[in-house]
Amino acid sequence: MVTRGNTLKLFACNGCPELAKEIAKKLDLELGQIHVGKFSDGEISVHIDESVRGADVFVIQSTSAPVNDNLMELLVTIDALKRASAGRINAVIPYFGYARQDRKAMAHDPITAKLVADLIQTAGADRVLTMDLHAAQIQGFFKIPVDHLLGLAVLKKAICKEDFVKDDDFVVVSPDVGSVARARQLAARLNAPLAIVDKRRPKANVMEVMNIIGDVEGKTCLMIDDMIDTAGTIVQGAQALIEVGKAKRVFACCTHGVLSGPAIERLKNSVIEKLFVLNTIEIPEEKKFDKLKLVSVAPIFADAIRSIYEETSVSKLYD
Repeated sequence: MVTRGNTLKLFACNGCPELAKEIAKKLDLELGQIHVGKFSDGEISVHIDESVRGADVFVIQSTSAPVNDNLMELLVTIDALKRASAGRINAVIPYFGYARQDRKAMAHDPITAKLVADLIQTAGADRVLTMDLHAAQIQGFFKIPVDHLLGLAVLKKAICKEDFVKDDDFVVVSPDVGSVARARQLAARLNAPLAIVDKRRPKANVMEVMNIIGDVEGKTCLMIDDMIDTAGTIVQGAQALIEVGKAKRVFACCTHGVLSGPAIERLKNSVIEKLFVLNTIEIPEEKKFDKLKLVSVAPIFADAIRSIYEETSVSKLYD
């Protein structure tokens, strides 16, 4: 096992620079001097501009869009740190890309989550710190320690400040059957009932039928998911809560705001009144809209980094 280095150093690639700055500020540290760019042919270029010999280094990088560039930046940076004799290299990956293919859903499919785990280890990472993997079992793809933070506690803290949570008619909703466990945990923490949007396609080429499991009539609903990509599931679910379930109001929250393709327009035009999203993925200014409320994960990542460096328990942060 690799023990901690003699000093704590933070480095940021281009995946989530603003979050990295926030984390550094929480730790009262300056980000390390590093240049991450590209050669003229598009290859990733990394140069570390300070000594890291013997240091406990944390590289902060979300592997969100552009996914391949950000992943390669992380791998090349880890390799550079390893060759510069860093004491221990910790990959801090707020959003772990390629996680949706965590098993062979069909014959001849790849398992990209395992492939990326192998690449990170081969590059030279000694530890991974991440949040809300698409499937928690991905932790088992690594042969190095993985600290898996949960976004639920951060979302709960932000949501509890809102007036709609205090209503007697408040209910937590899972947008599909796959997110029931996460919704159940949030409902328990908020002492609220649980409902589920059940989406079924009776037969091929027939429109999906939405059923609501649980009582949402006249109630304020909060939908929760681990990520929102094109926003189809969350927007359709919200519409079903209003039209089928006769809900009064709908809010939504998620850990990772991928927000690709038609997501922004769908959310703007949806019945969702406010969307709470953690800043594990950097959302550019042009993609921000009035309904979107970003919640920072910098405090929990800073606490986790401090605990890892000081070799104290990280598990206390899970609650």
